[in-house]
Amino acid sequence: MKFARLSTFAAALMLSSLALAEGGGDRTFDRMMSANDRAVELFVAKEQARDPVVVNEKKDDQSKEL
Repeated sequence: MKFARLSTFAAALMLSSLALAEGGGDRTFDRMMSANDRAVELFVAKEQARDPVVVNEKKDDQSKEL
């Protein structure tokens, strides 16, 4: 009987430690947010490195002459 109580206590202790332990959801969310931040940084760097769009000035000059 003593062994059964000890086994039950040990099983309850293991289950409670699993139930109260921090799950992998926090780590997964942290990795997701880090990856998102990195992707945004890369996107901004790519957009800033792109050549600016040049407006065709000849079109503006022709419309002023008419």
